[in-house]
Amino acid sequence: MKVLGSCSAEETYDIARKLGEGAKEGDVVALTGDLGTGKTVFAKGFAAGLGVKEHVSSPTYTIVQQYDDGRLPLYHFDVYRIGDISEMDETGYDDCITGDGVTLIEWADMISDILPDSAIRVDIEKDITQGTDYRRITIDDEHTGD
Repeated sequence: MKVLGSCSAEETYDIARKLGEGAKEGDVVALTGDLGTGKTVFAKGFAAGLGVKEHVSSPTYTIVQQYDDGRLPLYHFDVYRIGDISEMDETGYDDCITGDGVTLIEWADMISDILPDSAIRVDIEKDITQGTDYRRITIDDEHTGD
């Protein structure tokens, strides 16, 4: 487990970019954090690390967005609007997490029951005692042997 500090959106982006650079086919990144903590900034950085050149935005209303212009396909989920976990069947979730790309899921805690055990868990928390822009980013990838 790694705990990193970020004092800006740029630092959060860079932390995520480095994680994306090391991503492998089949990786699932389960991203959690309160509203406004920087999950979408993290997703953009992660995508950049994969070499995605397209504009990356949170797929809140479409649930999933696929990016194919990086070194691996990226399946970017935002499950904030999922009312029931069974709705994930309609999104192609199973095909994505078992496919030839990398899956990143914002609000992953909402579907924790169906996340693979091997998921890389990333939690972003505000810590106002360190400043209004400070974020504590916890990356749990111990299961991968890293």
